[in-house]
This record gives sequence, structure tokens and C-alpha cells, in this order.
Amino acid sequence: MSSAPERLRLLREQRNMSLVSLAAALGFKDHQTLSAIELGERRLTADELVAAARHFDVRLDYFTDPFELAGEGKFSWRQKSAVPADLDAFEAKAGRWIAAFRHLSRLRGNPVNSVMRRVGVTRNSRYEDAQAEGESIATLLKLGATPATQLLRALEDDMDTLVLHVDAVRGVSGAACQLTELNCILINRHESEGRRNYDAAHEFFHLLTWANEGMQPLRIEPDKSSELKEKGAKRVEELAENFAAALLMPSGAVRAYLDAHPLPAETGIVAWLAPAAAHFKVSRAAMLWRLVALGHVKRAAADRLRDSVPSSNVAADKADLPPRFSRRFVDTPGWGIEQGHLSARRAATLTPGQRKRVSGGALTPATARSRFANPAE
Repeated sequence: MSSAPERLRLLREQRNMSLVSLAAALGFKDHQTLSAIELGERRLTADELVAAARHFDVRLDYFTDPFELAGEGKFSWRQKSAVPADLDAFEAKAGRWIAAFRHLSRLRGNPVNSVMRRVGVTRNSRYEDAQAEGESIATLLKLGATPATQLLRALEDDMDTLVLHVDAVRGVSGAACQLTELNCILINRHESEGRRNYDAAHEFFHLLTWANEGMQPLRIEPDKSSELKEKGAKRVEELAENFAAALLMPSGAVRAYLDAHPLPAETGIVAWLAPAAAHFKVSRAAMLWRLVALGHVKRAAADRLRDSVPSSNVAADKADLPPRFSRRFVDTPGWGIEQGHLSARRAATLTPGQRKRVSGGALTPATARSRFANPAE
């Protein structure tokens, strides 16, 4: 967890305030005093902390609460037409989940140290380079012939990356969150299985390349129809798409499937895509364009078939929804309550629908796990 002075600095930068302007607002004689506080060279007094909380209109414990990220996390949201205010509120909520997991895991003695292999993709890389890295990572993590079935396990077990299936706000498919010591991927569990898998692989790419020069994704990713003109932003997303496709559908696995299920003439491709996409657990559109990238289908044919291929933007059937959050996450607050590190009231603030249920009896570790996985609607 960051210190109060560091959280003050992060909040100042988040609100686009200079050292000079905040120093004046807090009543310091000069901005050097505030600079010394932010650098840890001078103690931040209680009165100064109260003044900062009042100025920024935040709770006083914002600067000390281990259950708040307080500006530490960098998010990149995969979304289309999400309401900005809803997205801001949801990001704050997601930050509390991640911060709680980090804090309680450390108390539990579990290491929180996401391991990320550097992937040498830059904005100047070719799409083929991103595809090659996707296949390389699939091999490195031993994801097998159908990588989608093993990807989430590998992310959590091998990369120590927290993966959460969430009830996201409208318009949000998923997100990557990058911290110094912990990475997290959020996935909208109401999306179709193929879309969820693609989003996980896409956000994985961002975590692998975040530190590369020019590769840090925007907080709000541009969608394919975006008119965003910022140099290179859409290029980063296109590279992520190519990486995700190759990771989920490695060329060797696709060739093996084609050997067993030969590709028909163009008129039969749309029907052929359904079982092929189901095998790789991706959308039919993703399957089609992977075949194009590998040279099995001509681009002109894919363009003709485009309108006949169902969209991936289909909600999942309720029976197919994955559980909320993840088993690794849900077990953590239960342990926290059991050990006295997490109160029932605090647990109630971490997930929707819990406040009203706290008064219904003592919140035990078992009920905490159940309620996190199945919060009240």
C-alpha cells in the first residue's frame, strides 16, 4: 500500500494540480514544503491531512485505508459507449476489490508478485510479430491445443495475475489493471464465452507490454469504430487483437483441426465456422479472421461472408455465466473475517447488495465466501 504522502501526490496529479497551486490551497508558505512531504522528507501532520481531505472532497481515511487503491492502479477499459460517470464509479469499486485482495493476501502470507514476461512488441511491430508472440506465450504456458480452456488457470497460477469475472456496467467488456506488484484482469461475465476468452487474451497482451515504450494503453480503449486520432493508440489495440487471436488459435492447432475437418467451399464456410469456433471457444468472427491471417481463407471471401457471420456481442445465457469474481478471490475475505482482519461491515462495502444483509446475523467466513460469489441483486 502506498503511504499518505504518496497518495496525496497521486491525487494531486490525478486532479491535474501543480505543486504550487496545491501548496497555496493547503496554506503552505511555499511549494517546497509540499514537495518535501511528497518525497517523504517531511511528515504530513494530522491537520494537513484533514485540510487535504477537505480540499479534494475525499474521506479522511482515503490517505491511509489499505482497502483503497487511491490512484495506484492504472486501468485500461475495453468498452463501447459506456457512460463516463458509471465507468468512474465502477473503476473505484474495482479498485477496492483489488486493494482488499492485495492487503488480505499479504496478511495471509501469500506473495502478491505478478510475474510478467517482457514481450518485445512496440508500436512499430508488424501484426505478424504480435501473432508470433501470442503463439510463443501459448507454448510457454503450455496452454495446449485449445488454449482458452487453460488461459485463466495459467494467468492466476503461473503469472500470479488476479482474474475477476464481474457484473460490469453497461458497455464494458473488460479491463486490465496494472500495479507495481499485482496485475489484474476484469472480465464482464455476462458476455458470451468467446468474447470473454478474447477479452482475457487481449488484456493479457496489455499487461505483457505495458512497460514497453509507447505501449501503455489508454484508460479507455478506442473501439474499432472510434475516430480517435491520438497517434499510435489504435495501433496498440490492433496489435493486441492479433496477439489474442494467435494465442487462442495457434497455427499448429488450427492446421490440426483443418486436417480433421477440411474447410469447405466458400458457400459452406459460415456453417463450418460454428463447430470450429466452439472447439477453440472463440467467436465465429474471430475464427474467420484467424483463418484469413493464416492464409486459409482469402480476405475477399471473408469480406463477402462478413455480414453472414454472427456478431460476438451476444450476451451469455444465464446457465452459462461463470461464478462472480474467482475462487481465489472469494476465499480471501472469508479468511480475513475468520482471522479478525476484516469486519462484517467492511466486507459489506466491498460487493453490491451486502449492506442490507449485514444485520441479518453474524457474517461467518463461509457466508462471506457465499455472499461474495452470489451478492444480492
